[in-house]
Amino acid sequence: MTSPDLPAELRAALNARLEGLSRNDAAGRAAIISQTYREGGGSGTIRTETDALAYALARMPATYAAVVASLNALTEIRPDFAPASLLDVGAGPGTATWAASQTFTSLRGFTLLDANGALRTLAQELFQRTARLHDTSYQLGQARALLDKADPADLVVASYMIGELGESERAALTDALWSKARDTLLAVEPGTPAGYARIIALRARLIAAGAHVTAPCPHDGACPLVTPDWCHFSQRLQRSRAHKQVKGADAPFEDERFAYVALSRARVENRPSRVLAQPDAGKVEVAAKLCTPEGVVVTKVPRRAKADYARARRWRWGDATG
Repeated sequence: MTSPDLPAELRAALNARLEGLSRNDAAGRAAIISQTYREGGGSGTIRTETDALAYALARMPATYAAVVASLNALTEIRPDFAPASLLDVGAGPGTATWAASQTFTSLRGFTLLDANGALRTLAQELFQRTARLHDTSYQLGQARALLDKADPADLVVASYMIGELGESERAALTDALWSKARDTLLAVEPGTPAGYARIIALRARLIAAGAHVTAPCPHDGACPLVTPDWCHFSQRLQRSRAHKQVKGADAPFEDERFAYVALSRARVENRPSRVLAQPDAGKVEVAAKLCTPEGVVVTKVPRRAKADYARARRWRWGDATG
């Protein structure tokens, strides 16, 4: 399993870029940018080098953790998956590319697409800190137009970018993303009801087009959850000193809530059930909410079933149970 914390060379690169920058200025810019993102404003407020760095310091660790958690779930179900090429759509500062490069040593070709020049400049500077990412291709322009010209890749990632598009644009983008995925498409969105809705819409459209879910779902059927419930997960990550300063936070860790789906061209057999919330582990039994091939169930594992109980006590929110 790949660690959810930023790799050492990326942390070092960010810290080096922070030298000489006012932490208060960076924190102020990060707060404005984060508010704009929460309101669906996208990366339009990121115009300068300082903006890009403030955004990366505030959001890159959590986004990286969510993408790594999603890729870990994918590789757990498909341990033989060894993509040679990556297409990172809406790449920003290159967060998903870093995550994929850490997860798959098989990757040799990296193509990134984004419309924000400040974020591309920062990404290219950060890539210089690791030999694996020296030869990335980062193309600047609108994702939909760039996708039409992009070569297909074994793994396509759309991380925290679908929400930046209008509803009318999402269906066309979904089709374009899938058309470029030789094997697998991973989409990651914030773990909000709106983020989940975008993931479910993409999932349903592509299953209708012949895709198969690899993770997190153990089936290709309709999501069995009923409003106000929604499918999302949580990944804990450690905060660096710079991260805490820019976020204006004292806690040494952060919990990133996210929703995701990994879709592949080949059907995956015997997909395990998935833990949908943190289990209640008591002295008598472990109670866990699971998504199963038959739907959502609350399973209770009694202590007297010693082996099953011991295994269930190790379950965590988001785990596959197989």
